[in-house]
Order: sequence, then C-alpha cells, then structure tokens
Amino acid sequence: MSNGQVFFDLTSAPGDDAIDGLKVDQMGNVYVSGPGGIWILSRAGKHLGSIIAPMHPHNFAWGDEDGKSLYLCARSGPYRMRLNIPGIRP
Repeated sequence: MSNGQVFFDLTSAPGDDAIDGLKVDQMGNVYVSGPGGIWILSRAGKHLGSIIAPMHPHNFAWGDEDGKSLYLCARSGPYRMRLNIPGIRP
C-alpha cells in the first residue's frame, strides 16, 4: 500500500468505547463499532448516522435470508435490527 489516506477519524469521538467490529453493506456504506454505538459511514467517508443499542455492541453480522438484518453482539446479549440495505456476506 502506498499513498494512503485517512478514511474517517474516530479518535476525537466522545465516549469510552473502543473501535471494534467493521462491516460493509451492498451500497458501500461502512459500519464501525465505535464510541457511542455503530457509526455508519458513506463510501466517501461521511458520517451518515449512528445506531445506538441498549448496550455497546462490539461486533455484528448480517443475517436472515435477504441479508437485511443486522445482528449485534453486546455484553447484555444479542440484538437484531432490520435495515433497508442488505449487507455483504461471505
């Protein structure tokens, strides 16, 4: 890799939660587990919004037949959230 660029900088985001899980949906949006919840970033690196769960999710995965469910893993247990855009799955 050469000529690298910063895609998005979460180091100044308020909160104590670590940056952890990372996934991409079929539109190229990036989902990052970071301070305060899951940050959703456009493919251009713009913060589109955040998913705030009852407990901080450290990792997550796309699921269900259509790939539109986001399964969140937090200390308090698993959570499921339906989204409009399917995720990229292996």
